Amino acid sequence: MKILMVCLGNICRSPLAEGILKSKLSKNRFYIDSAGTGGYHIGNRPDIRSIEIAKKNGIDISSQKCRQVKTKDFAAFDLIYAMDYSNYNHLIEMAPSIKDQAKVRLLLEETEGPIMEVPDPYYGGKDGFANVFQLIDEACQQIKIKFE
Repeated sequence: MKILMVCLGNICRSPLAEGILKSKLSKNRFYIDSAGTGGYHIGNRPDIRSIEIAKKNGIDISSQKCRQVKTKDFAAFDLIYAMDYSNYNHLIEMAPSIKDQAKVRLLLEETEGPIMEVPDPYYGGKDGFANVFQLIDEACQQIKIKFE
């Protein structure tokens, strides 16, 4: 199964989601990647604060490179998780077909909590990254339970 994690710039939330989910699922059965709906940071490493919170939790995302979502990703991936409604809507608009639209979900739909969006921690402090890590980790644990 192939899963794509998507946020706006592919430097904060989606790289964390990629790294967290990779740490939970079998590399033999799952391919996990991340991308951004915007092309602001193509080729760059994730935000240093994302790298640091991942490292603090035993996950190395420092070798990831930011990329932008492409239409061909809908054919390449079985599931596409958006971090928030804005990126979800962007992905729905990009989807080549209704079948492809059905692949797009909000990541936090996997949890039972009242929060549906992973907040963007970019302009916040380090605590924002810790909160985002926790939200994503919980959702990725539910994905693991669902598919493994």
